[in-house]
Amino acid sequence: MSGHISPKTTYYTIFGALIVCTALTVGAAFVNLGDLNFPVALTIAIFKATLVILFFMHVKYSSRMTKLIVGVAFFFLGIMLTLTLSDYLSRGWFTAPGAIISLSSPPQPVPPVEPVPPAEPGQNTSPK
Repeated sequence: MSGHISPKTTYYTIFGALIVCTALTVGAAFVNLGDLNFPVALTIAIFKATLVILFFMHVKYSSRMTKLIVGVAFFFLGIMLTLTLSDYLSRGWFTAPGAIISLSSPPQPVPPVEPVPPAEPGQNTSPK
């Protein structure tokens, strides 16, 4: 069994790209991008993972069977993330029948109960 031998410059180049991507991730964490913070960080992480898988795990030069197994693993990872995120993102959608429940609004204060004056002697206080 023989494997592909890559030159050291390839590994140094990939290492440099990973260091640059790590610096980009740290820089993006300190910049407020609003709703784009998560997609930007995820894009950089996916790019870094792709470089590691292709070059350091030698998938780029592997057989078609290895590439198929890696692809199937990512397919099932995508299914797992999709199902997890669909559960997480839909948790605020629940409404009870006849009531509106909002998990994002703070609870409303309960109005104070007015005290009942004491009954005079001789009055009937039993419920009708």
